Amino acid sequence: RGQKGLRLPKGALVTTEGFRDVLEIGRQRRPDLYDLFFQRPAPLVERRWRFTVRERMDAHGREVVPVDEGELRAIAWKMRAEGIEAVAVCFLHAYANPAHEATAKRILQECLPDIPVVISSEVNPEYREYERGSTTVINALLIPVVSGYLHRLRERAREEGLTCPVYVMQSNGGLATVETAGALPAATIESGPAAGVVASAYLGNLLGVDAILSFDMGGTTAKAGAVIGGVPQVVTEYEVGGRVHGGRIVKGSGYPVRFPFIDLVEVSAGGGTIAWLDPAGGIRCGPLSAGASPGPACYDLGGEDPTVTDANLLLGRINPKGLLGGEMPVAPSRAVEALREKIADPLGLDVVRAASGILQIVNTQMVRALRLVSLERGYDPRRMVLVAFGGAGPMHAAFLAEELGIRDVVVPVAPGLFSALGLVVSDFKHAYVRSVMRLATQADPAVLEETFRELEHLAAAQLKREGTPQDRILLHRHLDLRYLGQSYEITVPASTPLDSATLHAATLHFHRRHAEIYGYAAEEEPVEVVNLRLTATGIMEKPALGAPAARGRTSTHPPEEARSAERPTYFDATGWVPTPVYWRPLLHPSQAIDGPAVVEQYDATTVVPPGWKAAVDEGGNLRLGRR
Repeated sequence: RGQKGLRLPKGALVTTEGFRDVLEIGRQRRPDLYDLFFQRPAPLVERRWRFTVRERMDAHGREVVPVDEGELRAIAWKMRAEGIEAVAVCFLHAYANPAHEATAKRILQECLPDIPVVISSEVNPEYREYERGSTTVINALLIPVVSGYLHRLRERAREEGLTCPVYVMQSNGGLATVETAGALPAATIESGPAAGVVASAYLGNLLGVDAILSFDMGGTTAKAGAVIGGVPQVVTEYEVGGRVHGGRIVKGSGYPVRFPFIDLVEVSAGGGTIAWLDPAGGIRCGPLSAGASPGPACYDLGGEDPTVTDANLLLGRINPKGLLGGEMPVAPSRAVEALREKIADPLGLDVVRAASGILQIVNTQMVRALRLVSLERGYDPRRMVLVAFGGAGPMHAAFLAEELGIRDVVVPVAPGLFSALGLVVSDFKHAYVRSVMRLATQADPAVLEETFRELEHLAAAQLKREGTPQDRILLHRHLDLRYLGQSYEITVPASTPLDSATLHAATLHFHRRHAEIYGYAAEEEPVEVVNLRLTATGIMEKPALGAPAARGRTSTHPPEEARSAERPTYFDATGWVPTPVYWRPLLHPSQAIDGPAVVEQYDATTVVPPGWKAAVDEGGNLRLGRR
């Protein structure tokens, strides 16, 4: 299906007669207006496995054409003959009345008892046919892969004597049971990066900071997210499999998924990202990555392409003796060879300028991602703190902060493991949605309140089944609002209970938020209530954070005992300069370092450029700022 490294099951789609090609037609959006050769990704279900059924509901949920049960049975037998492994059902207006989809699920499960059958009204009961269909198809295709894996994982854990429950991170920043994640695997697509933003919010709470840019740079990609008011920002749609993964950004190059996602922008900018020359002789970085094997050229495992890691090594920012505290040797000569052959010589540059150019380009890509989750959301990055983590994040953080005007950078105690911290500080979280499609001035607040209460009943029941006591359940209501005639909504909080006054307050909040995001508010225009949303949280106990090696030890003396070496390091502003290298586990709270400096630890390297300083706070975090 064009997805590297992933063999998707053979899937089928059952939809309303006349809507066979919805997945292919999509929204006719182009991610780049001037790319005349752009090709959209192929639908995840081939046309020959997209089946239609005579049935119809109108937009208000009234039956127009009864569902043809005989046709459903005939389709089921065709699927069996074709060896279909997963089935998605998406009927027109099923969000308003799921009866026909429920009938289809019952019949298909009778005929295909060993095959997962997923209906859109259970996965994503909101309007927009294409997005709902795409989400349902992706969820159906992932069930055989994810559900089987999770159950094997749990059984293997039990065999190893682990009696604790197994939970799974979701893209909304919350935990789910194996059963829930197995039934809704599409809700876990960006779970790893989401955990990093959750950890950033948790660390920010400990530091008394409530406006954070979360920056996670690993081996393949870099991820940017935002924490506002101490809460990770969430979007209700995400696009996967495209040029840039993200929520509220230019779309059209991937597959939409309509689930709550922590608002992330992911770009191809990691340590293994390959640098190459386009036909015009311009240096490009990504989207291909050398991965861990063969990896960057300096790994000396057969990789021949220059990468971001090779550029950092050549410029003295990575220990030439090896990574992981010296346990993993590197070959600087291989990095030089790859950079010279693939970049420097074709451009008539020396390898130092080539390496510097690669880092400038990849840093620009990451700055763009950070701007997308801050400036383009209406938030000023200069008033935010940058939390940098991942194996490569601390190496680039100060350069990105300089570009964005950020004055405070925090590097956690164990940046390479920071996303894992997000897993253990997360809560159970589930999302519910209902489409209503009413003008705010015409909607009956009593009806909306009753719908919210129905969702709250479902949410409380699910959390209790998962073992959450009543006093640890939090329910948060939201409304998706838009100006009449607009295509997309803004989500705003809704007060409890919902009445005429609180509905009016929500519309005022919508006007303010619209102005923050788009620069204007049209308060004279009618506002439409599109969806009701409920987020249910089951509060979990949180571990205490600390820095074991530094706890109870402070020092105002220069950190000479932590100084392990000195090596020449290249910076654009200064050229090559002798740069002290410090071993982070030996740094104590209150100790400070003036840049240029390199701070090494087992799982990451932090670069402190000239004009910057670094200090260790009481929790063991490294705080970087301008001198």
